[in-house]
Amino acid sequence: MVISLLLIALGNPLGSWGVDMKVLLGGNLILFLAALLSFYLFRKGLQSSSTGGFLRMTYSGMFLKMGICILSAVIYGLILRSRINKPALLVCFLFYFIYTFAEVSILLRLSKQQKDA
Repeated sequence: MVISLLLIALGNPLGSWGVDMKVLLGGNLILFLAALLSFYLFRKGLQSSSTGGFLRMTYSGMFLKMGICILSAVIYGLILRSRINKPALLVCFLFYFIYTFAEVSILLRLSKQQKDA
């Protein structure tokens, strides 16, 4: 929600730089949903009693988020072809790192709270 509010507040400056707000808001929504799914898998992996279960959930979450993002970018590229807004895609790429950083930070805090983590 914070990123969406910032995007709405910074709509005019970003628009003057040629960034499409619809792409940013859509990309933010897709990344948020992908991060929720991968966070669920990471959290489930933290609760696993075996190392294999932890690794399986961790890799599943990572590949799921990456796959959703790649698929979204490819679909966007196929639909718009020559009208792709490259600045908006670069900002979405930045959002990917922000979401990943937040996700890892939260998971590290959660893992420290567990006795056996």
